[in-house]
Amino acid sequence: MVPDVSTGSDTRGLIAYLFGPGRRDEHTDLHIVAAWDMAGAPDPGRVPEATYTQLAKRLDAHVDLRTRELGGKKPSQHVWHCPVRTAPGDRYLTDTEWAEVARRILHATGIAPEGDEKACRWIAVRHADDHIHLMATTVRADGRRPRTHRDGQRAQAECRRIETEFGLRRLKSGDLTAPRTPTGAERAKAERQGQTVTARHWLREQAYEVAAAVHNEADYLTVLQSLGIKVKTRIGPETGDIIGYSLAAPGDTNAADEPVWYGGSKLAPDLSINRLRERLPDQKVVDRPRYVADHTDPWRHTTTAIHAARTVLDADDDAAAQGHLAAFGDALYNIASATTGPHRAELRAAAGAFNRARRSATRADHQAATALREAAKELAYTPNQPGGLAIALLFATVHLARAAAKWHEQRGHEQQAAAAEEAFRHLQAAYQHAATPALADLARHAPRATTAHRYEQDVRAALPNHADRILTDPNWTALTTTLAHAETAGHNPRRLLIEVAAQRELDSAEHLAEVLNWRITAQPNRRTQAARSRSTISETSPTSDIPRPSATPADTRPEERRRYR
Repeated sequence: MVPDVSTGSDTRGLIAYLFGPGRRDEHTDLHIVAAWDMAGAPDPGRVPEATYTQLAKRLDAHVDLRTRELGGKKPSQHVWHCPVRTAPGDRYLTDTEWAEVARRILHATGIAPEGDEKACRWIAVRHADDHIHLMATTVRADGRRPRTHRDGQRAQAECRRIETEFGLRRLKSGDLTAPRTPTGAERAKAERQGQTVTARHWLREQAYEVAAAVHNEADYLTVLQSLGIKVKTRIGPETGDIIGYSLAAPGDTNAADEPVWYGGSKLAPDLSINRLRERLPDQKVVDRPRYVADHTDPWRHTTTAIHAARTVLDADDDAAAQGHLAAFGDALYNIASATTGPHRAELRAAAGAFNRARRSATRADHQAATALREAAKELAYTPNQPGGLAIALLFATVHLARAAAKWHEQRGHEQQAAAAEEAFRHLQAAYQHAATPALADLARHAPRATTAHRYEQDVRAALPNHADRILTDPNWTALTTTLAHAETAGHNPRRLLIEVAAQRELDSAEHLAEVLNWRITAQPNRRTQAARSRSTISETSPTSDIPRPSATPADTRPEERRRYR
């Protein structure tokens, strides 16, 4: 059961909507199911059309009576509105049951406490089988305003109790960190314009994607403008600094042909200017290089940082964990942006789904997650996508999303846990789409039997407790190819197996060979590193008698340096 509290200042306009046909003729058998006084509340919903306007005027006069009794100007935002809807699949509720729902929510929110004869006047209008609209004017008979602090949260809590008692589907409780949902008017406008999402939703996604890629506040606003988005900043009168900003989507105007503005915090709580500055601490406009020395580095660095984030989620520092979840949300946008192929759509869907999981009532320590955030930003400027490393990164994101769902679930963050699970499903689909042909290709290029047998001995020596599961895993043949590539890159297979196994426990892994395959793929090429180190030394050293690494690493057996089929 979903309540959606809002306020306004036009009593008559809301009544006209409640007893009208709806924006798409969706209002059927509209009628009052409950009111502050059923005998004194005329019901325009079930009368001939000829008397509808007259009754609507009478209802307006009755509901707004206390406001008029104050004399002079009406209080601002004195009209309280709350649609309440059951979940798809819920049973039919009778008018009597809906009346009880209305009274309980109005009591819980402080609009009309039970037994309070001076409470606000209100009505509950039923539009269809699955929902009602609550409307009240927030002026009591004694002239005071009701205490409606956190009324939305209190309405949500009461709906959870009603769901249990009425045998309805239990929805997940929120914590006031969710972004605002588009209004009915915004959705109707998007439909009229043939858009699949509202302007609010589109702007929010664009803002998140840009914030994930840029390094400072100035770049954030500049890039948004380059996308055709109108940007309006609010300047502090004393300091001259930016204290807020608003965005307007291209072509989104109101009846006066003016842009429809959305403040950053109205798009999402962590898109306010202050929350953005916590994630973008570098306020200086700098000319950062848009390239890296090795295009595989960003993928490898991000994979390493995501593995580290899983360790943070297992620790006791909730602020650091929340900071890593926010950084992971940024990383998903950059991974999707840097990915090519048909699974890119799944990655974008995962980034959008994880937005609800990236914040909770726990204040995030963004500084703790600097390594993950900065590593992921490099992906935004990477020209091409390395196949195996990209899949290794996807594999890491799947497991971090599942860990995020578990972390939120343990802390009672129901909505965030559900969002992380949804992101996990999208990431899993993307990984399977990319990994299945890649693993099959590795298996097709497996080394010859004598080499594979030697790797089997390495596995038994390095990981005796897991050897049988690794060697019987369907992806063991693919792992032998990856071990051969790693050996060619300068790694000792036995030592490498020990190193990657120590990164995280293996007992809970379902397919050990698959896990080890992608962990090894993410390891740096030691020969490339050595060459890069020699190049750096030769460029910076004034002498030529610097000791150089041996061409044959001491930990590489001679027979292992042969060419593999």
